[in-house]
Amino acid sequence: MTWLVNIAAVLVTFFFMEFMAWFTHKYVMHGLLWVLHRDHHKKDHGSIFERNDAFFLIFAVPAITLFVLGAQQGIADVRIWIGLGITLYGLAYFLVHDIFIHQRAKWLRRTDNRYFRAIRKAHKVHHKHLGKEEGECFGMLLVPAKYYRQARTEG
Repeated sequence: MTWLVNIAAVLVTFFFMEFMAWFTHKYVMHGLLWVLHRDHHKKDHGSIFERNDAFFLIFAVPAITLFVLGAQQGIADVRIWIGLGITLYGLAYFLVHDIFIHQRAKWLRRTDNRYFRAIRKAHKVHHKHLGKEEGECFGMLLVPAKYYRQARTEG
């Protein structure tokens, strides 16, 4: 039974992180911490790294903390599994956002899938706004239905 709870903790945490990513992106990155996120909306910022990459640490600290605290109790401790859910979301975010969408590495360039076309379209719409106001499409893995429809007609 413990393993079912832990697997559920990973899955619930993973999907909850999509909400956290949306919330943080909309209200923190495009709000109080725009100073860190601004360079991500510039077309050319002169480096493979961005100030925006600091948000990796903001999301990694809770996962690391949960791993450390959970490890003191053993592998069955649910905190380890919540930390794993956060970490897996971080990996998915990195692969989708940094690798697939922004092509920070030369992987996944030829992926032609309706879901991925919809993600790319929604993110392109988000980046058409260079300022912190008037943004849209703040999530990453869940995309509004209209972008699926557009991806269907473009594919």
